[in-house]
Amino acid sequence: MKKLLLSAAILFSGLSLQAQDSLMMRNIYDEALVNGQGYENLRYLCKKIGPRLSGSPNAQKAVEWGKKLMEDYGFDRVYLQEVMVPHWVRGAKEQGAIIDGNKKIPVPICALGMSIATPAAGITANVIEVKSIKEMQDLGESVIKGKIVFFNRPFDPRYIETGQGYGAAGDQRFVGPAEAAKLGAVGAIVRSLSPALDNYPHTGGTLSAPGTKMIPAAAISTMAADKLSGMLRLRKLPLIKFWFKQSCQTLPEVKSYNVIGELTGTDHPKKVITVGGHLDSWDLAEGAHDDGTGIVQSAEALRILKALKYKPKNSVRAVFFMNEENGTRGGLKYAELAAKNKEDHIAAIETDEGGFVPRGFGFDASPEVVAKINKNWKKLFEPYEADRLVKGEGGTDIEPLKETVPNITLISFLPDSQRYFDLHHTAADVFEKVHKRELELGTAAMASLIYLIDQHGLK
Repeated sequence: MKKLLLSAAILFSGLSLQAQDSLMMRNIYDEALVNGQGYENLRYLCKKIGPRLSGSPNAQKAVEWGKKLMEDYGFDRVYLQEVMVPHWVRGAKEQGAIIDGNKKIPVPICALGMSIATPAAGITANVIEVKSIKEMQDLGESVIKGKIVFFNRPFDPRYIETGQGYGAAGDQRFVGPAEAAKLGAVGAIVRSLSPALDNYPHTGGTLSAPGTKMIPAAAISTMAADKLSGMLRLRKLPLIKFWFKQSCQTLPEVKSYNVIGELTGTDHPKKVITVGGHLDSWDLAEGAHDDGTGIVQSAEALRILKALKYKPKNSVRAVFFMNEENGTRGGLKYAELAAKNKEDHIAAIETDEGGFVPRGFGFDASPEVVAKINKNWKKLFEPYEADRLVKGEGGTDIEPLKETVPNITLISFLPDSQRYFDLHHTAADVFEKVHKRELELGTAAMASLIYLIDQHGLK
């Protein structure tokens, strides 16, 4: 009988705890959907500040805005974390054209981040189209030298998660120009990393190779890439040339900051749950989905918990990381200081895949831990259709924590991915492309996960 009563008590306790969590999550969602402030915060960030590439005056304005926002919310602690960042500037709008005989056909291009400028008159050369770095290397210096290499591998449409398509095609932008330089190319043109067929060129960082002279590198829109590829197939190579001109340069590094707000834990103030996104954005547009939505969601998650008078057991931080786009200096500095200060991070959540409909979270954890998370929390997220709790990775800004903080679990917010790379790194990434309700639902999912981790841990 005693065993039966004990079993009943344990079962009742479990049900009541589940009911308590369910009620808290309902309150979180109600606060986000009825009183949410993230959308208006995003409007200000995008429309009053705008593009905010590291080192720019707008990046500094964003730092000041972010600090004031979290101070006005009355977080227990708000501070700046100093970090030196690269300062790359685009200069005048880029120009590019296919040359067919004596006729120039203008096409949309944009310089890749951290690229160098062309000569003042631009570069004109024959084009060699390749689908991969290996294909280019197999052609060798005798074919590549003096040419413009045209990297034209599209997204693989078979990937359901478009981030996988981005990863599979991304090497041609990240290191393609540097590898082309080693073979004597005079320039590189890279098909925009997008599954969309449109005329928006997508910028993004490219890397230099130590000991190798950099060459000018630009992205070409997907429609223009198809046009150039078609012309190369139909005509003899010497008849088709490409001309492009860009004025970008790298200036001396600039002092900037991560912006951090904290709700201090009542029981374990030295244990930390971090949620964050990156404050910087590329210069072509407003950086709405990349990553304005992540910034406002991170601050809003803490605001919601505070509005509900929730007192976290562990310290919860919102971090606006600086310089994710062209250097990751903010993430590296945060991890460095976390180790130096001997901080015990339980988990870090990154939101940097857009503010679209939330689907769930990816956990950089063992299969056993992911199974436990699903067993305990999947049903809690089901009513909100954010119950895809899967094994995954963290994110660029929080990844350095894995090297400096033992036993941390990295988590990525997983919104619907289908539209993100249509906008990513383009002039189309503006406030108007963000849906208010989708943004608020994502915020509520993040605040709910923070609450659950704070209450129950992950392991």
